[in-house]
Amino acid sequence: MAKRLLEERSVIVSGMVPALAAMKAGKRKGPVRSGRSVTVNAAESPLGWLRSRGHVSARQYDAGEQLRRDWEVAELAPSVTMRWDASGVLQQPGSAEGRAEATRAQIAAKARFDTAVAAVGAGLSDILWRIVCAGEGMRDAEAALGWPARSGKLVLTLALDRLADHYGMR
Repeated sequence: MAKRLLEERSVIVSGMVPALAAMKAGKRKGPVRSGRSVTVNAAESPLGWLRSRGHVSARQYDAGEQLRRDWEVAELAPSVTMRWDASGVLQQPGSAEGRAEATRAQIAAKARFDTAVAAVGAGLSDILWRIVCAGEGMRDAEAALGWPARSGKLVLTLALDRLADHYGMR
């Protein structure tokens, strides 16, 4: 039976969840719950699968998840259909403010992503991108890169260590 690693994640369209902003400003105490959240099985991603089986540490997993979040916020994945932007969810529908804020968040996320990938280095960023961002399995990534079987895990852990160092994670 496949291992399940269920996590509750807030859905953030752009910027900070309003409840989190209120808590940071000292206006709210207690647990932060946004109006929208989703339960995900973190073990379904290749990185989550490796984490659930002890092949990557919590530090390495967190660094990979940070990179993946920046990848998703920057919307760097290729589009295969019409864009159904949710830019008006936190702002008034059709609001220019909501669209501008989403664009600023995307630009900032892309800058963070580019800086992190550059810090990892050209030789290690290929496997990192394939596993963490593109969601390829280890076997597929190794084949695409022309690497021998079972070499990708070692290279991925080196890349994740460099990424965690870049993010200042302990």
